[in-house]
Amino acid sequence: MHKNLLAYVNQRATSPLTAEEEALIIAAFHPKKLRKKQYFLEEGNVCKYVGFIVKGAMRQYSVDDKGVEHIIHLYIENWWVSDRESAVMLTPSKYNIDAWEDTQLLVATVADMLDLMEKIPSFGQMTRLMDQRSFIASQRRLNSTISNSAEKRYQEFVENHPQFIQRFPQHLIASFLGITKETLSRIRKTALK
Repeated sequence: MHKNLLAYVNQRATSPLTAEEEALIIAAFHPKKLRKKQYFLEEGNVCKYVGFIVKGAMRQYSVDDKGVEHIIHLYIENWWVSDRESAVMLTPSKYNIDAWEDTQLLVATVADMLDLMEKIPSFGQMTRLMDQRSFIASQRRLNSTISNSAEKRYQEFVENHPQFIQRFPQHLIASFLGITKETLSRIRKTALK
């Protein structure tokens, strides 16, 4: 399982990991399996872990006062999963994170992640790059949500995440886009014509 993680780090680092650095990463990350619908993090708990998805799909969502789920993130293989706000601020999470499919992860504590960033320059570089890309993606998503039509948001979603279309049902994608599943169905029918 660790080979996927090590390959991910090496692909994003300016210099390859040494055998000693690989051993530190392997020691910090432990395999974890989640069954479909099993929680990685429940609302109200402090997030203490970071996960790297080796196989499977997950979602991060909040539930409003009416019981409606609002998708914050969708995750698949080679994606990182955590609630950064809860982990950094040590506050109870506002979100649930669960497995949408049976999922295999490599999990490390937030403290171990910080330790790896300090000890392994390549790991620190990878983390900074991930942070930058995550910030840019969040900024683009926010801009798209407040500026673009539902049709344009769906088009961008398909262009940026074509693999998600096959992995997640329409109602989750609609929630992620901030539209109803009926609107998404209409958009998809129009796109097929």
